[in-house]
Amino acid sequence: MTTGATDGVMTDTVDDVDLPYEDGASQQEKVEALEERLEILEQQNEEMRDKLLDANAENNKYQQKLERLTHENKKLKQSPLFVATVQEITDEGVIIKQHGNNQEALTEVTDEMREELTPDSRVAVNNSLSVVKKLDSETDVRARVMQVEQSPDVAYEDIGGIDEQMEEVRETVEMPIESPEMFDEVGIDPPSGVLLHGPPGTGKTMLAKAVANQTDATFIKMAGSELVHKFIGEGAKLVRDLFELARQEEPAVVFIDEIDAIAAKRTDSKTSGDAEVQRTMMQLLSEMDGFEDRGQISIIAATNRFDMLDRAILRPGRFDRLIEVPKPDAEGRELIFQIHTRDMNIADEVDFAELAEETQEASGADVKAITTEAGMFAIRDDRKEVWMQDFLDAWDKIKQTEEESDEVSKTFA
Repeated sequence: MTTGATDGVMTDTVDDVDLPYEDGASQQEKVEALEERLEILEQQNEEMRDKLLDANAENNKYQQKLERLTHENKKLKQSPLFVATVQEITDEGVIIKQHGNNQEALTEVTDEMREELTPDSRVAVNNSLSVVKKLDSETDVRARVMQVEQSPDVAYEDIGGIDEQMEEVRETVEMPIESPEMFDEVGIDPPSGVLLHGPPGTGKTMLAKAVANQTDATFIKMAGSELVHKFIGEGAKLVRDLFELARQEEPAVVFIDEIDAIAAKRTDSKTSGDAEVQRTMMQLLSEMDGFEDRGQISIIAATNRFDMLDRAILRPGRFDRLIEVPKPDAEGRELIFQIHTRDMNIADEVDFAELAEETQEASGADVKAITTEAGMFAIRDDRKEVWMQDFLDAWDKIKQTEEESDEVSKTFA
């Protein structure tokens, strides 16, 4: 007696199953037919098992998505938290001041939370101004982005023609970090900073990169233009955050490129833009040589417009070393040619001394551009070797480009 049903529904017995052989088949034929049917069923069973696994995986994926959306929905329904600063910790509770409206309130906190809090701690509070959690110290994310995580691939041996300037930079920046005891033994404070000034392309930024490569100190790089902002107080806040980051990570080196963007001579201009730049400079002056000890933080700055800088930033205590980085002489240009052609396949006829004489008034950056352009001339001629004439043609092309650029500048001046 069967317990199943017809119409394609699986039964509990094999009575209703069509047998894969005829009634008059031999015993051997019946066994072979059943084995063949069994193999087919096992194969179908394996396929169904794979489909079940895929379905379970798909279900898990949608389950995770559901949980994530449920969590996001819950967060959106929650009331927002407000940022406040702890003003004072008393026996009755904690006095906080809410950001934005400067509303002060006395609120109670748990003993565990009280141990974590100090005056000036940033906290998150709810609508009833109860402290929910302590926040990390306020540091502008733009300041952390300026921290150099990977050392530049520029070493001192990659810089030529400014050996004297390089030595002064190393004395001012590296020595206080690597051998501070030497200054203690002599009884002097280490130099506080170095300002590199000179024409464009003379190696000021490369010197800073070499310092970042050589020292183990935290290196923070910024451009003066990055400190100029539209809204009042924003530039000054970024300067504070940069130096706060340097204090947290000291020993540190702060490199300010194109410092003339925020340290130009002060004028009587009443525009809001000029006033904001001057506020930013005032904050920079305070951080460089203010009331608080700066600690093991060295400053390197670079500018092409030394004549534009305000006298206040040039005084000793802020920049103890003012180092001019001039264009290289003939000997320096020869060395720079040798540096930038180390990996080039150059002909034996190439005379670096003659090239140095031919490229009068070329900066270090010009020399590097000449070597690159000379290589391009060889590639255009389908050559693997760079000839002397390639370098001379490259110099002619670069001079022509500079002359055309000067003409354009005079036209729009």
